[in-house]
Amino acid sequence: MRILFLVPYPTEGPSNRYRVEQYLPYLEAAGISYRLSPFMDSRYYSVLYKKGKDLLKIIYFFKSSFNRLADVFRVFMYDAVFIHIEAFPIGPPLIEWLFSKIKKPVIFDFEDAIYLPRKNRISNFFKNPSKFFKTVRISRHVLVCNSYLKDFLSAYNPRVTSIPTPINTKIFQPPVQRNYSREKIIIGWIGTHTTLPLLLGLKGVFQRLAQKYRIAVKIVGAGQDVKMEGVEILNEEWTLQGEVESFKSIDIGVYPLPDNEWAKAKTPFKTIQYMSVGMACVVSKAGANADIVKDGVNGFLAETEEEWLEKLSRLIEDGDLRKRIGLSGRKTVEERYSLEAAAPNFLHIIEEVCKRN
Repeated sequence: MRILFLVPYPTEGPSNRYRVEQYLPYLEAAGISYRLSPFMDSRYYSVLYKKGKDLLKIIYFFKSSFNRLADVFRVFMYDAVFIHIEAFPIGPPLIEWLFSKIKKPVIFDFEDAIYLPRKNRISNFFKNPSKFFKTVRISRHVLVCNSYLKDFLSAYNPRVTSIPTPINTKIFQPPVQRNYSREKIIIGWIGTHTTLPLLLGLKGVFQRLAQKYRIAVKIVGAGQDVKMEGVEILNEEWTLQGEVESFKSIDIGVYPLPDNEWAKAKTPFKTIQYMSVGMACVVSKAGANADIVKDGVNGFLAETEEEWLEKLSRLIEDGDLRKRIGLSGRKTVEERYSLEAAAPNFLHIIEEVCKRN
């Protein structure tokens, strides 16, 4: 059994790192061979979201396009194709259509609301969000990250399976010792420049907390130095090697999300990551967060500014509460969102698609 994985990013991209790459050792153990083919390499990814370097980006794009074209001819050596998010970043789903015409089964996997139109007309024209539904229709099987997407897409394809984005609990573990009695409490957020505005929406909460408690807000991965008047901010650059330690260094995690279609289509993976290291967290009552968090048991849910303030205050004041919530969250992840729990379902789908073919 041979599978060709087409993914958009190198390992630095969290989407295919967690939705695809962490399953690969399980494929090897099952005797399934594969080729992982990212559209962009690490050099391209390192400049993708930076201002300037337009000529370099163009060169990288054409090089990546040539490599993806090679995959179209290479596909004949494989029993099935696994496409995560998209085979090509712009235009209609021509590659997916070609695979369907040569009867090569496609497993289509994604998370996030990539089907939503872009606000920018030019971006909308090139990204062509409508190709998403065409890809869903021609795919042999579709993998999604939550039950909302499964119900939504069942009208387009009857073979849709929900597998929440899992986490490797052997890598993401609680620290050997966590100080629940220290005076300064670190409230933390780990994200990207695209989700930073959501965190900044809690600015007023942090300022009010800083007037009453000795806290610092740790921001990892924002791509800029964030400042808030009256609040101690610890800005940290995200690195693949230091990701787990960044999570372990936080006392309380926060994960603000909007209550909209974009949030409904996500695995609230940040919540799962916080819980995996035994960290108490306060997260928005939006999307699938309410499916993961039982308020006051393994985490806290918040909607209004007053709720954010009240629940963060409780955790700041009570180290025993942080410990109890954190341990309960870890147990939730081990039972429902671990890689070990998800891998058998992932393997089963790949094997079934290949057998049907």
